[in-house]
Amino acid sequence: MPDAIRNLTFTLVEIATFFGAAVVAILVVWVAIAYVIDITQKKHAIRRNFPVIGRFRYFFEHLGEFFRQYFFAMDREELPFNRAERAWVYRSAKNVDNTVAFGSTRNLTHAGEVIFLNCPFPTLEEDAVPPREITLGEGFARTPYSTSSIFNISGMSYGAISRPAVLALSHGAKEAGVWMNTGEGGLTKYHLEGGCDLVFQIGTAKYGARTEEGALSDEKLVQIAAHEQVRMFEIKMSQGAKPGKGGILPGGKVTQEIAAIRGIPEGKSSISPNGHPEIRNVDDLIDMIHHIREVTGKPVGFKAVIGAYGFLDTLFKRIHERGLEYAPDFITIDSADGGTGAAPQSLIDYVGLTIKESLPLVVDKLMEYGLRHRIKVICSGKLITPSGVAWALCMGADFIVSARGYMFALGCIQALQCNKNTCPTGVTTHDPELQKGLDPANKAVRVANYAKKMAYEVGVIAHSCGVREPRELRRYHAHIITDSSFSTSLETLFPTRQVRPEYAEEVVKLVQSE
Repeated sequence: MPDAIRNLTFTLVEIATFFGAAVVAILVVWVAIAYVIDITQKKHAIRRNFPVIGRFRYFFEHLGEFFRQYFFAMDREELPFNRAERAWVYRSAKNVDNTVAFGSTRNLTHAGEVIFLNCPFPTLEEDAVPPREITLGEGFARTPYSTSSIFNISGMSYGAISRPAVLALSHGAKEAGVWMNTGEGGLTKYHLEGGCDLVFQIGTAKYGARTEEGALSDEKLVQIAAHEQVRMFEIKMSQGAKPGKGGILPGGKVTQEIAAIRGIPEGKSSISPNGHPEIRNVDDLIDMIHHIREVTGKPVGFKAVIGAYGFLDTLFKRIHERGLEYAPDFITIDSADGGTGAAPQSLIDYVGLTIKESLPLVVDKLMEYGLRHRIKVICSGKLITPSGVAWALCMGADFIVSARGYMFALGCIQALQCNKNTCPTGVTTHDPELQKGLDPANKAVRVANYAKKMAYEVGVIAHSCGVREPRELRRYHAHIITDSSFSTSLETLFPTRQVRPEYAEEVVKLVQSE
């Protein structure tokens, strides 16, 4: 009997050993197959850069839905962009179903939240029209720029983001019919390759348009403007995430190619001046705008985060005194909660006004001085979903631009490593091993999908409000929740400004000329 038991035990051990070996063999084969699939596919940067291991991200992300119910933060409590916002961008970029079930996870009584007022008789599909075309620089630039695009790509320089990221954005922008801002790092062949419309940004260091001494080069401006794709020029005065501080590109991201494009030493941190040496007052700003427009023949504006806003009165008065030909063709307003690849936390957290305050302030000042028709308004700052874009249109913006929204479309997972050259998705790194995970052809499709989906869903909001197209949205179409948990109209909070009497006649002439 003991021998029988021993034999049975031995047999069971053999069977267990066999099955164990089989499981291990199957696991090894699966890992090998998964590795080959992951390393060769081009749709998912995380899986390509981190084969096999990267697959667990999706598993844990799925489990997170259950764990967050009991232990962790809910979808709308993550920062700087919560999971609900990022998920909307991801789904849009992948062109998958973007509907949700069971009800909103948004706190509809939280102060500051925006609610749009649906019309009892919404716009029918057959009555809807495409967004109207807007022309910048008409009558003042030799080559004005006309576009109907609403949601465009904000400034991200080659250096701050990678070569495949620039390529994907360029091709995606062309497909979607939106423009792309070069950022302050200069114009590259990667920006041009996709064929999209471009806005050339002139930062405080004048990268790509500077003399050997660092001054603005008219010769290089002419060369840049010769590219038909370069539609406008933007003077970067300040950036929302770091107002009062110039661009910062860590030395580890200054490759030989980037150094050549910028005209700086390889491997040395690129620190732009915290302001333009040539622009120390309002008249200097006006002079530079006018000069660049004369040299290039194309619309010129400036970008700034609004802080001390008294200069706006001085600026707009001087424009009237010197003539409308000295006005910027557009003003890009950046928000204090804007993004960046690297900045001091003291500036990110504590300096500048957010777009919720600065956008209506600038729009109202333009109306007050009768310059609203002459100067177009572009706004930026955490506007990555349809509600934010629709709100900006209600407040008077002509265009919205986004950087981080399009980064999410490229596959960014908010790893917060933009300043370390270790971005796991290849968006903000120049490490070839990490860049290979970002396939430009695949991500270009996602960029285009995101832009198109945004235009469509902003249109859905507009049609619900009873207007034919998004640019017909006005302040009375939206409410904002107050501290009392009740809402009030944006028009009540920001009543429409009347034109100052001394400028009324000039406004009439300008409107008639349009």
